[in-house]
Amino acid sequence: MFAEQIDHTINAILMRAENQHELLLGECQSELALNNTQEHILMLLQEKPQTNSDLARELAVSQAAVTKSCKQLLKLELIETIRDKKDARVTYFQLSQAGKPIAQEHADHHSMTQSRYQALAEAFDSDQQAVIVAFLKDLERTLKDA
Repeated sequence: MFAEQIDHTINAILMRAENQHELLLGECQSELALNNTQEHILMLLQEKPQTNSDLARELAVSQAAVTKSCKQLLKLELIETIRDKKDARVTYFQLSQAGKPIAQEHADHHSMTQSRYQALAEAFDSDQQAVIVAFLKDLERTLKDA
């Protein structure tokens, strides 16, 4: 019975996160029709300009997926490109002024999701929280090894 509940819960999570890079609770507040990967790219570019390879590594997606997302973001003028001063063959993406509010909204969405997780966890005492964390870590290892 417990294994069935775990299976049901994981499948429900997967259905909610289907075709998304991440699972965020609630809805995006941006009026633009961006996917989570595009919004996450904007959020990452808040920190510093990055190359296609940097973004692909950070997001754990293909360079082709980043290229596709960045083409749309460039078209919407939410990001811009800059050339490396030492090696003009290297192109960086950086956040444009228009992209900054959306990047911040996505970062806020992450914070809100984590706050909701924290509120859920507070229903359990510290020993129970430790068991939950241990279970989740073991589950993550099991999924990686599968």
